[in-house]
Amino acid sequence: MKNTRMLGWLTLGAFLWGCGGPLEEQSVTQEPEARANEATLAGPLPYRGINLAGAEFGSAIPGTHGKDYVYPDPSYANYTTADYYLTKGMTTFRLPFMWERLQRTRNAAFDATELSRLKTTVNRLTGKGATVILDPHNYARYNGALIGSAVPNADFADFWTRLANEFKGNTKVIFGLMNEPHSMPTEQWLGAANAAIQAIRNTGATQLILVPGNAWTGAHSWASNWYGTPNATVMLQVKDPRNNYAFEVHQYLDSDSSGTQASCVSATIGAQRMQTFTNWLRANGKKGFLGEVASGTDSVCLSALDNIMDHLEANSDVYLGWTYWAGGPWWGSYFFSLEPTSGVDKPQMSALSSHL
Repeated sequence: MKNTRMLGWLTLGAFLWGCGGPLEEQSVTQEPEARANEATLAGPLPYRGINLAGAEFGSAIPGTHGKDYVYPDPSYANYTTADYYLTKGMTTFRLPFMWERLQRTRNAAFDATELSRLKTTVNRLTGKGATVILDPHNYARYNGALIGSAVPNADFADFWTRLANEFKGNTKVIFGLMNEPHSMPTEQWLGAANAAIQAIRNTGATQLILVPGNAWTGAHSWASNWYGTPNATVMLQVKDPRNNYAFEVHQYLDSDSSGTQASCVSATIGAQRMQTFTNWLRANGKKGFLGEVASGTDSVCLSALDNIMDHLEANSDVYLGWTYWAGGPWWGSYFFSLEPTSGVDKPQMSALSSHL
């Protein structure tokens, strides 16, 4: 439930979202030819990595690049830490950005400058052999208006038609439909998702598509009904002409799965919260991807992070991988940050290292 977590961090310190620029930028010098390991990409759980945040920061729309938000790329932020993650054995970067910045008016051409920033970042990462997940980080909204009602599904499909046409030639790109839809009928989100999937396939794009559920796409609540018809019921109606999709879920380890607290419930809470979704995937012949997971730095949290990774690996017949939340140039002292400080690993990396 990262929407709540984002609001909490806005209250605690607007610096996390770039309002006024970064408090701290880390630049880690690594080997210049760091690359994703091709053998790892071909094995179980091929997609293992991190969210490189920054381009979705800031409440100002469109805002000022370098002040309100920043792309995690050396040409914009002197940001070279991606090489660090690759040398650790990561293969995948989830890249959050904002729809409104890329497409300033719905159904219009993309902003040329913003598209250049996005493509430069993606091309640099995929040029290193890494996989990049494109993540419009919008919670199923455009300027606060909900997709499927105030924002027609056709407008969402138009956005994905344009985005797919830009990246369909890059086989290292995965299309993540949307970050954390919430506070809407699940059936409404299904209609939007299917419209976007069809639009992507109409361009001739063949890449993997990641489809989130409603209710912040929490794994723990996949079969719950407190938000309406459960994802476990509605999302079985996803339609992809190429049948090349997986369901993206997010799972945090604190008391309410919101990701707003550094503490974790127990050392085994990760596997416990994933189990219902895992069972659903297997029962229905589907694939899953854990798009966001994170922990604090105490021993219980590090064990819980290790535990959820163990769960994914033990169920690699239904999981494609995971991306930790988060890295990127502007996180400062954020308690989930995996950004190294002066080349020194964060404690969470110790829990992840055996899974890389």
